[in-house]
Amino acid sequence: MIQSITVIGLGNMGRGMALTLHRAGFEVQGTDIAEPARQRLEADGIATAPMESLAATDAYLLSLPTSAQVREVLESRPGLLNRAPAGSLIVDTSTSDPAESRELAARVVDAGLAWLDAPVSGGPSGAHSGQLGMLIGGQPDTLERARPLLEALAARITHVGDAGSGHVVKLANNFLCAAHLLTTAEAVAMASRAGVDPEACLQGLNSGSGRSAVSEVNFPRWVLSGAFDSGFTTGLMRKDLRLARQAAEGLGMPEGLMRAVVDAWHDDEPALDDSDDFNRIVQRMLSTDELGARNREEETRS
Repeated sequence: MIQSITVIGLGNMGRGMALTLHRAGFEVQGTDIAEPARQRLEADGIATAPMESLAATDAYLLSLPTSAQVREVLESRPGLLNRAPAGSLIVDTSTSDPAESRELAARVVDAGLAWLDAPVSGGPSGAHSGQLGMLIGGQPDTLERARPLLEALAARITHVGDAGSGHVVKLANNFLCAAHLLTTAEAVAMASRAGVDPEACLQGLNSGSGRSAVSEVNFPRWVLSGAFDSGFTTGLMRKDLRLARQAAEGLGMPEGLMRAVVDAWHDDEPALDDSDDFNRIVQRMLSTDELGARNREEETRS
């Protein structure tokens, strides 16, 4: 039974998951290489410790930027392969390189530990509310053992295969999301230039087969509203797209749309910073006037 959990990586997602697990009744400790991140979690009433001073727990949930940080946590700082108690569970919620995940999963199992890759969707709001989506790669018995922990965090848990499979499907998902942002922006721009209000265009798209989570959620919530505060950055999406292209090339995939999508996301690097909200990619197609139309109307009415 999993009762105690260490959350490693206390950024937007990790902090939210730590708070959610704490509310669900788990004994939680957090750690991050950045002291301010630890201090924020301590202010929320959850114990933290530096990497080198972690107490042993039943499970370790990783929320880290890249596979390189996952490898570091396992091998050296804090070195879970040698320090985690026998039988404890490693859950990698990062969006990582599937090939590296498979290698690291094998080493985790060889060290007498258990592994799940569990990349997430739903953003910081999903992490804070326990409404994430999780794509699980790993052994079915490990998933069942981890289910109480996962169900505290996620509204949707989908087991997609062996170790690394979760990360493969997550990269596929983010490729589609990245493509949909480009194609939906182009479709809305075409309609706008033909005299159709962007919001009316989206209502029409969402009643037909062209709809997607981007048209149904991203555009109303973060684009047409002008909020651009999803919590997921352009830099992270660019990283995920590079990983997706790398995986496709390694599998000998024929030339398709992926290269064009990856290139499009990197063409805007001078104008779109890695720290910008990833939804701002639509600005390559939609003008400020088109994006701000609804806001200006509301300001005029008020």
